[in-house]
Amino acid sequence: MSLVIVGSVAFDTIRTPWGDRERIVGGSGSYCSLAASYFTKPRIVGVVGRDFPRKTMALLKSRGVDLAGLRVKAGKTFHWEGRYEDDPNRRTTLRTDLNVFADFRPEVPEAYRGSRIVYLANLNPEHHDFILGQFRKPALVAMDTIRLWIDTKREALLRELGRVDIFFANDEEARLITGEMNLISAGKALVGLGPSLVLLKKGEHGALVFGRDFVFGVLAHPCEHVIDPTGAGDSFAGGFLGYLDRAPGLAARDIRRAAVYGSVLASFAIEDFGIGRFLTLERDLVEARFRQFRKLTTF
Repeated sequence: MSLVIVGSVAFDTIRTPWGDRERIVGGSGSYCSLAASYFTKPRIVGVVGRDFPRKTMALLKSRGVDLAGLRVKAGKTFHWEGRYEDDPNRRTTLRTDLNVFADFRPEVPEAYRGSRIVYLANLNPEHHDFILGQFRKPALVAMDTIRLWIDTKREALLRELGRVDIFFANDEEARLITGEMNLISAGKALVGLGPSLVLLKKGEHGALVFGRDFVFGVLAHPCEHVIDPTGAGDSFAGGFLGYLDRAPGLAARDIRRAAVYGSVLASFAIEDFGIGRFLTLERDLVEARFRQFRKLTTF
């Protein structure tokens, strides 16, 4: 089992109607790796500044995250600031300081190069060739994107969609890429661009999974109090890929279970600010919520 996540480890400043937090740990690599750690031993390739706390690195390691690929450079860690209103599905970016992430050129450790699954999290699609060229034929390559790359790197993004196995996107991104307003049409169009699996994340409405010959819908777990939805999508991807890394294959049953586990981990992520919930969450609670999902969808 081996899952490599190439992505950001960052500081987030979160402003919500129910509280604020300054410079807490976030980033796609952090959320995804912690969610995946309930199934496998994830490996991060990323970069932080010298201001990143050593105690946080120790916490990540204590949850089974391999940090051999996390470089520490002179300068400051990537910092994002955002504000949520009463609707947790809507947020406004107030500030983005890329800092050491601005010239991030991933260097994959030798021990990672034979990994089974590689996840390219929110990266410039023009850099994918350089990153993937450092691996020895991974069984699965997954990626997601952000609106910035859709608007500014569209040609490169479409080229990479033709080369990856799994693609994650939210509903807005799916519509922007395909021009299809209906999400079923958008999901099918994305599969037509190359990936074997497309996962459309729909926030509190769950997710849709598209394969070559099937569509599967998964609920979002009912949550009465949403504290911080920032890392939900990355946690969904981490739960999904982490489960697949230990699954015996890619049968429809494995994919469905992976999607439900992704939703389970996302539902925990939103219960606290930043990565806080994962620092106390144990595997038995993950399995208990998985069983709750079964009850919710059995009739």
